[in-house]
Amino acid sequence: MTEFRPGRTLQRRQFVLGAAGAAALAATHTTAAFAADYPERPITFICPWPAGGTADRSMRAICQIAARELGQPIALDNRAGASGMIGTKALAAARPDGYTIGQIPISVTRFAQLGTVQIDPLKDITYLARTSGQTFGIAVPAGSPYKSLADMVAAAKAKPGMLTYAHAGIGGATHVGMEQFARAAGIKLNPIAYKGGSAALQDVLGDQVDMLADSSSWAPHVEAGKLRLLATWGEQRTPRFKDTPTLKELGYDVVVEAPNGIGAPKGLPPAVEKRLRDAFRIAVNSREFKEVADSIDAPVMYQDGPDYLKYVQSVYRQETELIQTLNLKELMQKG
Repeated sequence: MTEFRPGRTLQRRQFVLGAAGAAALAATHTTAAFAADYPERPITFICPWPAGGTADRSMRAICQIAARELGQPIALDNRAGASGMIGTKALAAARPDGYTIGQIPISVTRFAQLGTVQIDPLKDITYLARTSGQTFGIAVPAGSPYKSLADMVAAAKAKPGMLTYAHAGIGGATHVGMEQFARAAGIKLNPIAYKGGSAALQDVLGDQVDMLADSSSWAPHVEAGKLRLLATWGEQRTPRFKDTPTLKELGYDVVVEAPNGIGAPKGLPPAVEKRLRDAFRIAVNSREFKEVADSIDAPVMYQDGPDYLKYVQSVYRQETELIQTLNLKELMQKG
């Protein structure tokens, strides 16, 4: 039988604890040294949308300013597809070392619950900054009989399910926002899903669909007199179209701004996270970025990382209710 010796056991325990403490201390020093030197090379920024679009323009402007603050280039990597979820998934799976960051579409809170992207937006992402929103609206061809939103609502009530609207994909902001409005107005519309806003816009311009629900792709066509803007979906009127009322002004409690943000994979070293948050705070609040945001009707909606995370958590809860209310899972299955 082995003899129990308290003194020897205590010595062994002290040795083990001492070794563990030394290892932890070494890891801390390594992390601190890494953070102090960060960034030592260019940073990759995953943009989950095609090059040339409004989101791409917005992110390029922010990254250009943040790169100056960080002292290293930030290269955009456009990984479009699946309503922004291909790029978002790639970001969440990247190494959490601060050298891969990217744009986070707020719709990840909806698509994660619908099962179309296998990540947990509350656990798999480090949130760095909320940046700017989008201006959504309802537009009709210039020759449309609907001169106002009230005209369209009256026609929809007279012909339930007959009026069509084009949107950029089932479950996306334009589809969900329009269905929220339809429920608030007590009307039934016929949604026509497209693979993107560009194709939806073209069919509305060609009088193939009655209405367009989209972000500001309609803006130049409204200014050119080819489309008529019936309402926007923001909390306030957009400056460039200040004569167009919001849905909220017209009595419908629907606000859709779908703000974008910037994030990184979960597990980012705290000092690296702070460095990135500081750089993007300066970038988003700069006059240079505001000028770009104004040019694409994107209201600046800055939040620092911790507050941005709280916002994402609140949106996640709202989406849970919205998915049930609109039967989005069934709609996604039907395609």
